[in-house]
Order: sequence, then C-alpha cells, then structure tokens
Amino acid sequence: MKSKHILFFYCCFFSVFGVLQAQKNTNTKQYLTNILKTVEKEYNLSFSYADETITDKQIYPPAKNLSQAKLIDYLETETHLVFEALSENAFVIRSILFSDITKTQYLNEILLTNYLTEGISLQADGTSRIHLKAFGILPGLIEPDVLQTVQALPGITSVDERVSNLNIRGGTNDQNLILWDGVKMYQSGHFFGLISAFNPSLIDQVSISKNGSSTQFGDGVSGIIDMRSSNTISTKFNGGIGANMLAADAFAIIPISENIGLQIAGRRSLTDGIDTPTYKQYFKRIFQDSDLTNPTETVLTNNENFYFYDVSAKLIYDISKNDKLEVSFLTIDNALDYEETATINNSNTISNSQLSQGSLSINAKYTRNWNPKLQTSFQGYFSNYDLNANQVDVSNNQKLIQENKVSEGNFKAHILYNVDDQLNYFGGYQYSETGIGNLEDVSNPDYRRYIKEVLRTHGFFNELTFKSKSGNTRARFGFRTNYIEKFSDFYFEPRLSFNQIIAKNFRVEVLAELKSQTTSQIIDLQNDFLGIEKKRWILANDEDIPIIKSQQVSTGIHYNKKQLLISLEGYIKHVDGITSRSQGFQNQFQYTNTIGDYFVTGLDFLINKQFKDFSTWMSYSYSKNDYTFAELQNGNSFPNNVDIRHQLNLSGTYTLNRLKLALGMNWHSGRPTTLINSTESKATNTLVYGEPNANSLPDYWRTDFSAIYDFEFSKHIKAQVCASVWNIFDTENIINSYYLMDANNDILEVKNVALGITPNVSFRVSF
Repeated sequence: MKSKHILFFYCCFFSVFGVLQAQKNTNTKQYLTNILKTVEKEYNLSFSYADETITDKQIYPPAKNLSQAKLIDYLETETHLVFEALSENAFVIRSILFSDITKTQYLNEILLTNYLTEGISLQADGTSRIHLKAFGILPGLIEPDVLQTVQALPGITSVDERVSNLNIRGGTNDQNLILWDGVKMYQSGHFFGLISAFNPSLIDQVSISKNGSSTQFGDGVSGIIDMRSSNTISTKFNGGIGANMLAADAFAIIPISENIGLQIAGRRSLTDGIDTPTYKQYFKRIFQDSDLTNPTETVLTNNENFYFYDVSAKLIYDISKNDKLEVSFLTIDNALDYEETATINNSNTISNSQLSQGSLSINAKYTRNWNPKLQTSFQGYFSNYDLNANQVDVSNNQKLIQENKVSEGNFKAHILYNVDDQLNYFGGYQYSETGIGNLEDVSNPDYRRYIKEVLRTHGFFNELTFKSKSGNTRARFGFRTNYIEKFSDFYFEPRLSFNQIIAKNFRVEVLAELKSQTTSQIIDLQNDFLGIEKKRWILANDEDIPIIKSQQVSTGIHYNKKQLLISLEGYIKHVDGITSRSQGFQNQFQYTNTIGDYFVTGLDFLINKQFKDFSTWMSYSYSKNDYTFAELQNGNSFPNNVDIRHQLNLSGTYTLNRLKLALGMNWHSGRPTTLINSTESKATNTLVYGEPNANSLPDYWRTDFSAIYDFEFSKHIKAQVCASVWNIFDTENIINSYYLMDANNDILEVKNVALGITPNVSFRVSF
C-alpha cells in the first residue's frame, strides 16, 4: 500500500504541472536581435556587436527571472558566442577566438542544453557537461553537489548512497578518474563519503565521460569526472556566504588588478557544535556497523567529536595577451575522535580513538597562445592523501595504528594545433610518480609492518579531431601509450568518438576505448580504520596485484526535436586484473586473494521533455554484471557485488517566477547477497555459505523533493533560501547484508540501512 501512495503522490505532482505547461507553452525560437532588445529593457543591460556576428541566429527565449549571471551563461551556451563584460551592465558580443580555448576542441560542440535541468548539457564527443554557475535544481539537492549531481545521468549510481563509492556502468569507485583542475584526487567525500569534498563555489564546469574519453587522460578504466575552475579574471568583486544544516561556507572572487585575479573559497562543518536532524541522520548512516556504534559489551562509547572542512584557492595571472599562469590550491580534511569507557577489575578506564582523512594539492599551469593556430600548455602538481586511524581497545589493553598515504607528483605538456576549420591535432606527454605507503602498528603483542611502493609512468598521446563542413559528421581518434619504468612494459590504448547525423533530428554515436590503471583500493579486514573508511589505496606490483585493464564499446541513437530528447545506448565493458580484495566481499570469499575480471552488458534509455519552465525525464538502465575468478567457483561466473540489474528514475523540475521545485523517484533492484545454510552452520559452528551472490536484497525505493527561492535585498545583494527532503516517505532501504557468529556461536545477520527521511535547509547571500 505504501508504494501505491508514493506513486499516486508522484503522478499528481507531474499531472498538475504538466497541465500548467500544456496551457502556457507556446515557446518557439526567435531571432537573437529581438531577444537582446527585450533583455536590455528587462535587465537594464546594453550589448554591442557587429551585425554579421548575430545575423540570422535564432534561439529559444530565456526563462523569466533568471539572474544576470545565469542569463549571460544561457545566451553564450545557446548562441556559441562570447558575451564579454565591459562593465557591470555592458557587454560586447563576439565570435569565439582561439584565446578562448583551453583544451577544448571543435568536436566539443553542444548538442543539447538544459539536459535534465538548467546547466547540464550534452556534448558531441559523448561527454556530459555541468555548468555549476548556471545550475538549476535536482530532486533532493539544495546545492550543486558535484558527485551527487552526476548520479542524475543514466548509467551512474552509488549502491550504498556514498559519493565516495560511485559506480559508473558497473565499475567500482577506485576505477574512476576524478580530477580537480587537472589534479588526480584520491579522496572525494566529506562525512566519510556522504557528500562531495569539492566546494561548488569555485568549480566552473564538470565534464563526465563514461566511454570514448580523450587520450590526454590516463587511469580511470570506468569513467572520468573532470572538474575545472574558471580561468578568467573577473572585472569586479564577487562573493557570498551561506550555511545549511551541516556546514557553513564562503567564497570571494577578487580582481587584484587588470591582469591578476584571485579566487578563494572555504567550507567548515557545524557538526561539532550543532546537533541538527540532518547530522543525526548522516551520523546514523555512516557510523552504523562501525566500532563507534558497535562497541563490546563492556565498553561505553561517548563524547564523539566529528568535523570536516575544505579550502580551495586559485591565482590567475594574465602575463600578456597570449600568456596565462594559473596556480591553484586545495586542502580537504575529515576528523573523528571519541572516548571509550570500560569497566576493568571494577574500575573505569578511559581511552581515546581517532580517525582522520585528508588531502592536499598544489597545482601550477602555464598556457601560451603562439598564434591563432597553435597553443601549448605545461602543468605540474603535487598531491598528498592521508588516512590515519588510532584505535585503542581498552578491554584488551591494545593499541592499533593504521595509515594509508599516497603521494603523487605529475607533469604534463600539451600542444593543440588547429590545422583548419575541419581538423585539429592534440598531443602531449605526461609523467607521474606515485608512492603509496601502508602502516600497521600493534601493541600487546608488539608488531609493526610498513610497506611502500613507488611507480613512475610515462604517457604519450596523440589525437585528431574532425568535423565535416556540413557539421553532420564529427569524429575523434586518438592513441595513448603508457610506459611503466618498474615493469619495463608498454600499454597501448586507442580511443574513438564518432558522431553522425543520419536523418533530420536523428544521430548515431559510437564510442570505444582501451584503458589501464596502476592504482586500486582493497579491503584487508572489515574493521580496518575503525570499520568506517575500510578501503586503502595500493599500487600494482605486476604479480598478485596486476595492472587493471579495460575494453569498452558503446553505440547509441538519439532523437532530438523541439526540446524532446529520446536516447538509447547499448554498451559492452570488460575489466580484467581486478583482485578479490578490491571487491569488498563479505561472504566465503572475504579472506581470499585472487585475480579475476568482470564483464558488463548494459542498456541506458532516456526520454527528456523540456517546456519553458518545466522539465521532466525518465531514465531506465539495464545491466548484467558478472565476475569470473579462475580460483573461485571452479572458474564459473557469478553476479558482481554491484550488479544492479534494473534501475529507474522519474523526475521533474518546475520554475514559477523565483521559485524552483523538483521531485524525483529512484528505484532499482536489490544488489546481490549471499545466504547461509543455517542448519549446517549451527552444526559445525562455522558459517556455511550458499552460492555466492545467488540472491538479492529487497528493491531500493526513494523519493526526494527540493525547493529553491531566489530574492534580492538590493540591486547588488541577492539571496537564496533552499529546502530539501531526502527519502520523503522514510522508506527503509537495505543496502548490504552479511552474517557473523558471536562468541556463543550464535548466528547474527547484520543489515546496513540507507538514509531515512533527511531534511536540509540552507540560506545563501551573494554580492
């Protein structure tokens, strides 16, 4: 009955707004000259341009009551022109120059704007792009959390709701390449994975690739999430402050001079000072099944203290008209400490345990435009990731110190050459040195183990991008070669992206790639690092931890007319060189260490209809994802731990003047689980498992709602109030299940539950 009520509520929401849109949608394309005249009056703006720049250009009129920033972003996106600010209210309109291009190629043209919601677009090279400054609204979100937002795209999900565990077409999170201003990130989440660690205030755009990626990218056999901050100097000061029920943040964009600009942003949690309903739900979700919430019978845990923060900054120096220097900085930190009180020999003993997780990145990039055809860039960065746990077992008088540390230095040299209007070349070289250390230090009895591995990799890539004169054919073909010094071995990686218009409003797409990566995450024991952040990074050694390699091909057909998109994509993906320890088994394979692969076949379907103020979409994904380990199950295949066979999303957004509303329903079949034979387990006092992953958990069902209201205090001070409810029907979703046997040989079934009903509100002021 509950599911029927949910479905009825959802259908009513979209029926009402669908009727409203049917009554008011008379939106057709208009000439840009007429739109500019209307905009000048409504926003008190002035535009200067050469007549030939905008002659015959037609676009859909912008939505009402957009902010000036979102209006300009919309006009640039729709017209493919540059709106350059001369002052606060004056703009000059010009065609895109080569100096506007930073690693952007002719293939990267927009095929569809406002995909799903404002600020998301589809590119001709098969990637999706999110423009955060023009971002609209998505169900359950009050701000454009990058790693939550990407889950709105078909084929991307998280089986346990953690953004630090994103699954792109059946892969694990460590198989994703996550970049911040070109820096590879080994940490992606705050609150140990529930929210993104990247402050959206300074991120300009995000590019997501599931297949057919550019050869400039090494690693990431499953997918790429490439976050970029703006590289332009603002002509005026911009800033803002805000807070929600988890954290407070602030940012400032400061023009120091005509050719020097500074961007800085910071965010700090309120969790160690204010006990909000949102924090309580997050705490309950992330610390369930950990040492913090499951102490032994003789131990009382209390006085926990948790906080997180991040600080990012960027300095931009336009050395000359053709030379640019960018220096960026990012630091991320999560910290937890708590006290344990134990009664030993009739006396109380107090101890303290801690867990910290942090990252630090420093990056510099120099770009030179030699002439209208040639551009070069050089980039170097250093990054550090540190996961550290200090755990005290007061009952056994034992202390355990664990550390996982990643240090990486990287250098890139790129060249972009525009051969002509139809062809350009992009190539370069990348050097990286990655060192990963793992420490185990135990007292009583004393034991210490420290292992550090270092790999140095050279990458060479070349690619050509072609666009036919008619624009109906776009293609990119590239080849990357990786050489790993330690193994004296080469890895060859061709990549392909092809897009062809086959009939009016129809296009087909073919994407393919071979990729490899040297880093992965494993779980030694489920209670490592206090049982909270169990995974540790390791490097391939070409023996029991091989290089991970992937082969992937996909093809799709897309129909797009009058803001109606119908898309169907099929794909095949094979990833080999995975270890059983990287998959998080909690069944009979929990302590095995063997090498295998997984094979995925899948289908992504999407229908998205946009009206003037209303956007609704339905996506459905089917995938079959199977393991094969030669030493497990006699070499027979069995379902992957993240095999989500069916997934459905039905969502919509509605804008009414200054108010934005969003409602969405997410459903997917339950992930695989392994049952036990209770009779044999009790008879033998050991857990006797059945066929691995032969059964499934209950289906997952969640409905989210969010609302945003924009208003102004004055002409220069704008404000925003946001509210959201995650899982508004408080559905209990079991996301993991496994078995334990206690000291009395009784069998315990442990069930991990996803977030229950979780409200959040925020208030933000920008100036």
